[in-house]
Amino acid sequence: MDCDAFYASVEKRDNPDLADKPLIIGGGRRGVVSTACYIARIRGVRSAMPMFQALKLCPEAVIIKPRMQVYAEVSRAIRAMMLDLTPSVEPLSLDEAFLDLSGTDRLHGAPPAVVLAGLVRRMRDELGVTGSIGLSHNKFLAKIASDLDKPHGFAVIGAAETDDFLRDQPVSLIWGVGKSSLRALNAAGIHSFADLLRWDRTDLIARFGSMGERLWHLARGQDRRRVSANAPVKSISNETTFFEDTRDLDLLDGHLWRLAEKVADRAKARGLAGRVVTLKLKQADHRLLTRRHALREATQLADTLYREARALMDQVPTGRAYRLIGVGLSDLVTEAGADRSGDLLDPSAVKRAGAERATDAIRAKFGPEAILKGRALR
Repeated sequence: MDCDAFYASVEKRDNPDLADKPLIIGGGRRGVVSTACYIARIRGVRSAMPMFQALKLCPEAVIIKPRMQVYAEVSRAIRAMMLDLTPSVEPLSLDEAFLDLSGTDRLHGAPPAVVLAGLVRRMRDELGVTGSIGLSHNKFLAKIASDLDKPHGFAVIGAAETDDFLRDQPVSLIWGVGKSSLRALNAAGIHSFADLLRWDRTDLIARFGSMGERLWHLARGQDRRRVSANAPVKSISNETTFFEDTRDLDLLDGHLWRLAEKVADRAKARGLAGRVVTLKLKQADHRLLTRRHALREATQLADTLYREARALMDQVPTGRAYRLIGVGLSDLVTEAGADRSGDLLDPSAVKRAGAERATDAIRAKFGPEAILKGRALR
């Protein structure tokens, strides 16, 4: 199940005056689009698009800053509805999850298709948000199906029709195949699943390594991964891809703060903290730079994440243009005991931590825009 324009749907639910208006969730004019409603998408607005470009395409759009705590609350309510249907729920993000409904027909007195239709109807009636269902016999195909009929869609790929369905589909449909992977596949003459089927397994592995083994199976609609309900969260991250490469350090710094805030909000919503901060940068030539730093104690604070990520960014070569920036938190633990001892080399760290906790409380009561840092506007 994949929610439809989740952040925007929640905002329109909470403010009916926005129902028929193009809505963009994101930062200021120098920020980027987090989510756009389908009205704005018709005008060409897309996630990760620079805000100034989105406003050129859709100047009448309403812009709202994201309210991560509210979205997390709605996500938890959706998760509870899923768990009413099956204990096998594997979340992918706040608005998307795999469900394994194998063997539940007798329990619910209905086949999975009917049960899933009931799920999205309940989401609409009780929470005011919609979702799209992809139903199939494995995770790979269910993921594809969920995108076939958005928004508020329902698509089924049966086992008997898998080969015919996949044959003429582009390989860009494969989850995880990005621009660089697609270029490599196209360079090898692979554009569709039919092209993949013509390759021997050993040749694919020789050409693409472990990815070749995966491609061989996916070309035949095979995916043996199980829905893992208890898979621990290993990391929390967020990243932004720019439509135009940038070497503007002030702009990158603004993105760094917003990403740190998003990661911190998600960690706080899940009651987690992490000991390792990661900075991810992709250069104009698509080469990836990754820097990590292990902290003395676990954190879930945006201030700490930002300062550590900024210190890591100061270590990378200057003057280069970047097309992507990301911040991650890993080596996760429960929040108990996190951010307690402070930093002996930074006496004001404890005061900043207290200010951030107070800010969280004020935002929870009066809304996400009650308090903003100046760097969030860059």
